[in-house]
Amino acid sequence: MTLFKKIALLLALAGAAQLGAAEQTLLNVSYDVTREFYKEFNPAFAAHWARTTGEKLTLNQSHGGSSKQVRSVIDGLQADVVTMNGVPDVDQLAKNGLIPADWAGRLPNESVPYTSTILFIVRKGNPKGIKDWSDLVKDGVSVIIPNPKTSGNGRYSYLGAWIYALRQSGGNEAAARDFVKKLFANVPVLDTGGRGATTTFAQRGIGDVLLTFENEVALIVKELGPDAVEAVVPPSSILAENPVVWVDKVVKKRGTEKQAKAYLDYLYSPEAQELAAKYYFRPLDASAAAKFPGRFPAISLFSVPETFGSWEVAQKTHFGEGGVFDQIYLKQ
Repeated sequence: MTLFKKIALLLALAGAAQLGAAEQTLLNVSYDVTREFYKEFNPAFAAHWARTTGEKLTLNQSHGGSSKQVRSVIDGLQADVVTMNGVPDVDQLAKNGLIPADWAGRLPNESVPYTSTILFIVRKGNPKGIKDWSDLVKDGVSVIIPNPKTSGNGRYSYLGAWIYALRQSGGNEAAARDFVKKLFANVPVLDTGGRGATTTFAQRGIGDVLLTFENEVALIVKELGPDAVEAVVPPSSILAENPVVWVDKVVKKRGTEKQAKAYLDYLYSPEAQELAAKYYFRPLDASAAAKFPGRFPAISLFSVPETFGSWEVAQKTHFGEGGVFDQIYLKQ
């Protein structure tokens, strides 16, 4: 081979490598109400990645009801990373061999870079006088909650109500069951995800109160305006831990493991923590939250593991086939 041909070949190979780098993509499969956050986070990470590696990275996102999203990944959707609102959905990836069982220990804080909670949103003036969980079971109160079997939003709302009733009754399981049964008797429609429930409440005008994540409450009030709706912060609510994970089976196949890990690592960076706070997700970094004084009201938060022992127990007991939710909802 002549020197000219060697140079031409090297240039061609270099060009192919640059093209491959230019076409590298990552897909983040997430739940309904993270759309706005990741829409801003993605270009921030892409710029960071380009500065530190020189590689161009195209970031795509997919959103829907959390359990439906995870089901899509199990069925073959090529997600490089999954960013969910609860442990049970991520555990399904492990049970289906896409990630290891010890996935939570691979990133700080059990792979939870930010948290949330469930708040209420009501019509202007709060005509039904809704202030706490106990008001949700009153006669004539229409409550909008997404399906707890397909939505992490709905799952947290259901368990928040259960734990509230359990605490109010001194640990009486029968009282908690009766409370949640009365609550879901007040739910006129079960949307599959949080954003669908928001549409039902905000655009279709159904319901007196919507239960949803803190960041979604802020978005609704901003979009509809304080003349239409207002937020209600109950004295206590449930801690929503939002885990993230790279999908080993996919990233090894696509050659994106390095990028996927870096993407999730960046969620813990000061820039990303501040961005999470901007979009009303509770950041781990207290200094990031401090930049938004008054944004995160003081509220007594209770977790699922401290009540049930583990998410696995809660999931199987309440949302498994024939579980408590099926028993109380299907027999309404």
